Amino acid sequence: MERKKASDYPQELLNLFDLYVHGDIDRRGFFEGAKKFAVGGLTVTAIFESLRPNYAWAEQVPKNDSRLKTSYETVQSPQGNGSIKGYFVRPANATGKLAAVLVIHENRGLNPYIEDVARRLGTAGFMAYAPDGLTSIGGYPGDDEKGAAAFGKVDRQKMAEDFVAAAMWLKNRSDCTGKIGAVGFCFGGGIVNNLAVRLGPDLAAGVPFYGAQPPAADAAKIKAPLLLHYGGLDTRINDGWPGFDKALTENHVTHTGYIYEGANHGFHNDTTPRYDEAAAKLAWQRTIDFFNKYLKS
Repeated sequence: MERKKASDYPQELLNLFDLYVHGDIDRRGFFEGAKKFAVGGLTVTAIFESLRPNYAWAEQVPKNDSRLKTSYETVQSPQGNGSIKGYFVRPANATGKLAAVLVIHENRGLNPYIEDVARRLGTAGFMAYAPDGLTSIGGYPGDDEKGAAAFGKVDRQKMAEDFVAAAMWLKNRSDCTGKIGAVGFCFGGGIVNNLAVRLGPDLAAGVPFYGAQPPAADAAKIKAPLLLHYGGLDTRINDGWPGFDKALTENHVTHTGYIYEGANHGFHNDTTPRYDEAAAKLAWQRTIDFFNKYLKS
């Protein structure tokens, strides 16, 4: 399938798809709203299919890249769902201890895009672990729509505990320096913000991509420097940024927020037309520089 860009679609249609992705409307609701855009021989089904993820586009680092060692590891999570499984990546030729990054997925589970993000961190010299919040119900089902449906069946509180357990497993590994960061996207961005609140000084750096912000009162608990990325067109999430920015400043939390003009929610995810190459590359370079500064130095 030919890769389309966000600019190939009316913004109203992209906003409608965003509502569908986040469960505010169902597939039927999307089809109903998208009818008026089905013109000139284009069907609503074709529009829908063109907006869905194409995982062939996401592979920036091949699964069998010789620079990396990858495996699936299960972490015990007694306060959560009992255990959580995830994708573990290490630089193949690493000697000595490594700084580590926890990678938190969107509201779909551990899909190929998130595994590729973990590999990208591996090629930058980090140990990375991408846990699957859907572990307790069989894991990511291989399809984003099924993943979204499965997502609604997991106890959110227990899933949050699973991510805390994954973070502490990473931090306490004998081959880790003890410095861990976290990066997350969409739902995962919100989780990174919450982990910053929850883990305090145990988290050395956090990078939420378009993540929902925690209550301003919780900002006092955050000790990790934060780098926050937002898409300029993502008003749903951006509305919470000024208040959070103010709370972080008042509590002397080191933080930088960037709003990428003209970019949609999900702009880093290179499997859908919402991907914005320029914004994604800049945000990722800033992310690696940030982790190098706070985790490796």
